[in-house]
Amino acid sequence: MDEWAGEGMDDSMEDGIMPEQPGRSGSNGDQAGGRDAGGRKGTSHPRTASISRATGETSVRVRLDLDGAAAAGAAPPAIRVRTGIGFLDHMLHTLAFHAGWALDLRCEGDIEVDDHHTVEDTGLALGDAVREALGGAGGIARFGSAHAPLDEALARAVTDLSGRPFFAGELGLRRERLGALSCEMAPHFFHSFAQRAGLALHIDVLRGENDHHRLEAAFKALALALRMALTRTETARIPSTKGVL
Repeated sequence: MDEWAGEGMDDSMEDGIMPEQPGRSGSNGDQAGGRDAGGRKGTSHPRTASISRATGETSVRVRLDLDGAAAAGAAPPAIRVRTGIGFLDHMLHTLAFHAGWALDLRCEGDIEVDDHHTVEDTGLALGDAVREALGGAGGIARFGSAHAPLDEALARAVTDLSGRPFFAGELGLRRERLGALSCEMAPHFFHSFAQRAGLALHIDVLRGENDHHRLEAAFKALALALRMALTRTETARIPSTKGVL
């Protein structure tokens, strides 16, 4: 991953992205005292992760700060995405921006074959990063829901950070491709992301004539729902009547 190392990643702390810990495939930058007795991050502790995923088909690296927008203050959070699939990059940038994340995601995949492995593994790695950065089920709102319009299109997303992964949705895309992204891979991305993030996710596009608008509205609705679900609460209480998720 020479490209990853050669694009100014030493300034990642200034951009709100935690540097990856050497020799670890996943690190959330926990410090002593950063978690409570149940292994959950404290309510003021940075929620960050660095994830690497390498297979014979793709190599993905993700650096994520769930509170990147808050850390950036008036400036926009640092977001850098490069998967080799332009429309997917656009959707992931949209997701991170409206969720309030700082995100650096790079994927080198076998797009000379097709986009399947790149889209799937990007969703898996991003889901891993969200789960790792969260660090546990305590101290968050857990549930989130949102509607997002884009001109004539309107999408709804509902999520539950329950630890029980599930995805269902109706996107209603009619085109075969949006740029280099196969439309059949859009729901597959959501499925892969939900599986690794450990969330129940429902996304439905309620109306819309333009497929670009329909899918972008879906990603925006997801971002807003996740922003709500990941909101910190004043205590580390587990948001479940069972006391565990």
